[in-house]
Amino acid sequence: MPAQARISQRIASIAESATLAVDAKAKALKAAGRPVIGFGAGEPDFPTPDYIVEAAVEAARQPKFHRYSPAGGLPELKQAVAAKTLRDSGYQVDPAQVLITNGGKQAVYESFATLLDPGDEVLLPTPFWTTYPEAIRLAGGVPVEVFAGPEQGYLATVEQLEAALTERTKILLFVSPSNPTGAVYSPEQVREIGQWAASRDLWVVTDEIYEHLTYDGMPFTSIATAVPELGDKVVILNGVAKTYAMTGWRVGWMIGPQDVIKAATNLQSHATSNVANVSQMAALAAVSGPLTAVDEMKVAFDRRRKAMVTALNAIEGVDCPTPKGAFYAYADVRSLLGKKFPTADGTVSPATSAELAALILDTVEVAVVPGEAFGPSGYIRLSYALGDEDLATGVGRLQEFLGAAK
Repeated sequence: MPAQARISQRIASIAESATLAVDAKAKALKAAGRPVIGFGAGEPDFPTPDYIVEAAVEAARQPKFHRYSPAGGLPELKQAVAAKTLRDSGYQVDPAQVLITNGGKQAVYESFATLLDPGDEVLLPTPFWTTYPEAIRLAGGVPVEVFAGPEQGYLATVEQLEAALTERTKILLFVSPSNPTGAVYSPEQVREIGQWAASRDLWVVTDEIYEHLTYDGMPFTSIATAVPELGDKVVILNGVAKTYAMTGWRVGWMIGPQDVIKAATNLQSHATSNVANVSQMAALAAVSGPLTAVDEMKVAFDRRRKAMVTALNAIEGVDCPTPKGAFYAYADVRSLLGKKFPTADGTVSPATSAELAALILDTVEVAVVPGEAFGPSGYIRLSYALGDEDLATGVGRLQEFLGAAK
């Protein structure tokens, strides 16, 4: 009898989260006393606003929050999320159409697990956030990459989506503002893509976690609002992590038709049950309160965005389109691959962006995420959600090191 594998093929085939891996390595080196600058994780360097923390402290003192609560979320938070969605997106939903999840990642996975049967295809505009294809595969689906490069501002077109369409296509994943590129679709582009999806009778799963982070007058446009023709075949993913600097609180949500939300809630009841009540009450204070905190953070992000893009584009061989949203810069470094970089042991010629990112970390102690995490090789992602001083130091090291390539 052949030996049985210890780890299931389903789980063994999952790629590690590259962004978290880079962040973990950077933090480990930093803990060891190394002066590492981490551009890896998409995590605001600001603390969670005080009024949100105070709401959590007060909730922790109430015995009712020491107990189980409904698997789908506290009723008052579901109501507040529905109200917030109407306020920010002009999209009206009933609280029964809201499922509170353990962070945005759980909402991503549960959406695909609820909608996909084995072999169903998902159109995945690329570069993509590293978790999307893994969640699709875990749910039995097939991610179909649709690559949009820097020459088109990392924005996929209807023509590209149409060319990737097959009889098995069930879902279009739509993300604007985008992680990892910071690209934002214009209202006209959102409508065109949404109307195309509706005409092909596709589901649209849209991740709106960066809705409040747009720049240069570029508006956020919810595809659910812009394209009412989608009807009840749209699912919205969102959460408090990025808007309110609450990455560690782990509260997200999915919004969709009641049958989908009911099914996803059933899944969650067996997977994790309710999100931690204290975190839910913190999220309630966040979504019910003002947007003052994010407005203040945006001023800093905008300043850092401009500084980073200017500095990256000053490096010969680097091309970085100006991102219009989120807090990432996605730089094209294909011209640097194969060149010789000086190191303590001589010169090294990286052939891929993964090799280049490893070389950058080892040589000048700057952590970036290679393009392989988000699609094709030849690119690096840098988060500018870190402090101004660290950003200047890190980009300065990159300029010196990458600029020395021969």
